[in-house]
Amino acid sequence: MSEELNRDRRSILASTLMTIAAGGMATIGSARAQIFSVKGRMPSLDGATGWLNSPALTVAGLRGKVVLVEFWTYSCINWLRTLPYVRAWAEKYKDRGLVVIGVHTPEFEFEKKIENIRWAMKDMRIDYPIAVDNDYAVWRAFRNNSWPAFYFVDAKGNIRHQRNGEGEYDLSERAIQKLLSEAGASGIGRDLVSVDGRGVEAAADWGNLRSPENYVGYERTQNFSSPGGVLPEKRRVYAAPARLSLNHWALSGDWTVGKQATMLNRANGRIACRFHARDLHLVMGPAVRGYSVRFRILIDGQAPRAARGGDVDEQGNGTVIEQRMYQLIRQPKPIAARQVEIEFLDSGVEAFSFTFG
Repeated sequence: MSEELNRDRRSILASTLMTIAAGGMATIGSARAQIFSVKGRMPSLDGATGWLNSPALTVAGLRGKVVLVEFWTYSCINWLRTLPYVRAWAEKYKDRGLVVIGVHTPEFEFEKKIENIRWAMKDMRIDYPIAVDNDYAVWRAFRNNSWPAFYFVDAKGNIRHQRNGEGEYDLSERAIQKLLSEAGASGIGRDLVSVDGRGVEAAADWGNLRSPENYVGYERTQNFSSPGGVLPEKRRVYAAPARLSLNHWALSGDWTVGKQATMLNRANGRIACRFHARDLHLVMGPAVRGYSVRFRILIDGQAPRAARGGDVDEQGNGTVIEQRMYQLIRQPKPIAARQVEIEFLDSGVEAFSFTFG
């Protein structure tokens, strides 16, 4: 959510509380009415390079509908954790006049491939319209700056609410309900959806999350700890220190560190990372489509067992098949700082970023 809107909400709610304290009749409902005031007009969708699950949609053609525009990219953990709510809203309100549009704007090059987006849609059970925004034209039209981001548009084409990032799901659904009621939909009610996010869609353990996202390509990486540092775009044999500082990472084996991703040239290379979070994920995939790469993970030198993520077994074994985010660790409480090593038994894997939850 923008800082300007946050200031507006704080001002409105403070004024409301002062009025209540003075014996007035102001309500949180009237505060919400101001929160959902017009923020601007819905920009064009014409810059989309393609559409999935639907013919091309236009602003004019959507007039009379309430529209939720969400910006996403399929390997983004922050978006994945919002998906249960978006799916639920799309299903609950589709017959009441809500149109959900997912604008897929890629972060990594592999997310531009239409076959990858189609796979992700099927795997993630997404059946609402998707605008493919490979050129960032729709992103720029909305002046968007994050994944995920949500724009709530009324039946007249006005943006009435915006949310950047995770959270505030109740407020977002109230916005949908209000805009549908304004448009004349009946039977909207006040009940809110109840979701049970599983696997990578589960809400983060925010109280124990002390590790930020970190990229594995040289353009945006931080805290790389292999002796000698990164040699960009050149094949090199790296070594890892025995112990890493918190939120540092290292390579061992024969790797080429590229701008977005780091590729393993010879089998049995490793990536090590020290983190503090319930979940550890790695965005990765085979460099060649149709190829698979076996891997195994160790946490503090041991098989993960109860701390295994959804993409590995208790012994830490897994296989990289698609280009996507893999959940490697989901440790039970108590959550502690741990060191994980991912050993790739085959060459040809590309690693893009660590994310946590």
